[in-house]
Amino acid sequence: MLAQLAVMGLLAANAAGGLATVTPSAPRVRATQETAVLATMHPAFAAPRKASRRLRLVSARRPITNEQTVLPVTGHAVDSHGTAWLRVRLPGRPNGGLGWIERAGTHRRVTAFHLVIDISQRRVTVYRHGREIRRFSAVVGRPTTPTPLGEFFVEEAIALPASASGAPYALALSARSNTYREFDGGPGQVAIHGRNHLAGSLGTAVSHGCVRLANRSISWLAARIKPGDPVTIV
Repeated sequence: MLAQLAVMGLLAANAAGGLATVTPSAPRVRATQETAVLATMHPAFAAPRKASRRLRLVSARRPITNEQTVLPVTGHAVDSHGTAWLRVRLPGRPNGGLGWIERAGTHRRVTAFHLVIDISQRRVTVYRHGREIRRFSAVVGRPTTPTPLGEFFVEEAIALPASASGAPYALALSARSNTYREFDGGPGQVAIHGRNHLAGSLGTAVSHGCVRLANRSISWLAARIKPGDPVTIV
């Protein structure tokens, strides 16, 4: 469920399945992506054993919407004690971080959606079951405040009041700005969002790092894209 919240510093830029064939020049995307829904807080480790280096604690709930944390799963392991582990993508800094969490206290989910953001083309492409189904023109980060590249995921989906910059919706990503350690009181979190009260034409590179879409486009995405859905920025 989308939460009706203020921006709260979110808009940092603006005040395992089978492989499927894709179009040339597009990155390879999977037909489906396994995700782990956290029922409890999980420490993330550098290796699939408790004696390895602890990277961070991952909360079971997201800070803005209070919805359950959903992490893409990139690997599986069982340690010498028979404990099952999941290698997952982690939210926050450093960008693209991976860690191992225990499978206990999670439940499995699978998504067929994958978003690809092409900075040079200033375009967001939506894949479902590995096939392109929609393409949107976008505003991306300017050269001095670029949209970060890498493998990320949607952390939270937020319905914004019409008075908020970037309304009507924002998809908060696991990506963080490489330019701003914090922005407007937030952690420099990158989002895909609308264009309410923001300048800049679609197809340009003028944001502080977030990705802006036409309001009808972000509304279409918000009705379909959920926490844990993978996002590739190239």
